[in-house]
Amino acid sequence: MVFSSIVFVLYFLPVFLVLYFIIDRRYKNVLILVSSILFYAWGAPKFIFVILGTTLLDFILVHYMDRMDTDWKRKVMLSISIVVNLGLLVYFKYSNFFIENINLFLSGLGFNEVAWTKLVLPIGISFYTFETITYVVDVYRRIHRPLTNFWDYQLYIILFPKLIAGPIVRYHEIADQITDRSANENNENRLTGFYRFVIGLSKKVLIANQMGAQADMIFSQDYHQLSMMHAWVGILAYTFQIYFDFSGYSDMAIGIGRMMGFRLPENFNSPYTSGSITEFWRRWHITLGKWMRNYLYIPLGGNRISSGRTYMNLWLVFVASGLWHGASWNFVIWGAYHGCFLVLERTFLLRLYNRIGRVVPIVLTFFFVVIGWVFFRVEHFNDALTYISRLFAGGMEQFSLPNGRFIAIFLIAVFFAFFAVAQRTYAFQQKVFEQNYSLRGHLLMTPVILILFVLSLASITSFGFNPFIYFRF
Repeated sequence: MVFSSIVFVLYFLPVFLVLYFIIDRRYKNVLILVSSILFYAWGAPKFIFVILGTTLLDFILVHYMDRMDTDWKRKVMLSISIVVNLGLLVYFKYSNFFIENINLFLSGLGFNEVAWTKLVLPIGISFYTFETITYVVDVYRRIHRPLTNFWDYQLYIILFPKLIAGPIVRYHEIADQITDRSANENNENRLTGFYRFVIGLSKKVLIANQMGAQADMIFSQDYHQLSMMHAWVGILAYTFQIYFDFSGYSDMAIGIGRMMGFRLPENFNSPYTSGSITEFWRRWHITLGKWMRNYLYIPLGGNRISSGRTYMNLWLVFVASGLWHGASWNFVIWGAYHGCFLVLERTFLLRLYNRIGRVVPIVLTFFFVVIGWVFFRVEHFNDALTYISRLFAGGMEQFSLPNGRFIAIFLIAVFFAFFAVAQRTYAFQQKVFEQNYSLRGHLLMTPVILILFVLSLASITSFGFNPFIYFRF
């Protein structure tokens, strides 16, 4: 089940919220847990048992680890939990990738290929695997005590707003909210949560889907035959598709969580207004960046080691980040590409950017990000290079403007993607997303949100193109 479906918007979510608002506080977590299991099982009934089984094992291991005083015993429990969780992620997500590459190597040597039945990827496994790791590591580091109730831990992992597309919520950020949300369960949060949900839904179905349809049409063609303008239309459409799709899903998750009394972390902060790739990664998929920094980069040494090792670790972290996004070499290349820019910025680029003002670095960073999206979107390296070559092929041959609907929505996408580039517009955007509205603010916001909600429902039922792009993640 996905957030942008009629089943979710008109049936699942309203029924859940009505029950949640009227049920006794003692049973709210039970309702969330049952609803989350139903939500996940709707699209992946076989894999629900994988989540339930691993969470039971983690809960037991962490329970015993927290009671141990001997450091090496605690490390053993920590290691078992991490190995099991990463092992399942590697098995389901990367087995096909590894076998395909082994068979490619064997066939090149003239040997028989390894027989293998391709595995289906459990939805959201990358997201909830990282969250299980934060639980055991946070408890091991004694950042927060473990949950005493297994069902509360189950709820942390399987909480449906964040389950299949994030944000990645670290355990200590939400632990206290699982057991007590009374301070945030009020009408103000319910209203502003609904506003945030509709804003996210609008991003997804009114902008991202339109951009995605155009991008898919162009990327399905023979790249060698693309004109330069078609190539740019395709990659720019994809650039805005992936942003408004992913940030839209995060907005919907944050909004649903807020209606329930949860404070989920922000995941996007106008990333295309960044003046460097370093800044881009502070604004893009924020929770993944924080996870990588706290649970991978810092354990590797962080900034406490020599510059050479720091740069290598930084690059390796982003290679890992690329591989996290999908089991394909194009994701690895994309991660390595961003890692190279981060290293270059630390060595000299940031100093150069500081000397030339704000505008030029924003334009350059956006250009570098757009080129990077080619590697993210195109599966094979040679095809990606061909596509990039078409971006600079020159000429306007065989180019016709897309239809007026696409152009209008493209301009809207550009406007909102860069809306917060100035301090005033950024402050206005933050007011829209804030939790406490004045009466006048509600009176102004409510009709806008209702119009967006109706338009979104109309688009879902009439447009027909409503992809879920996180299956690969």
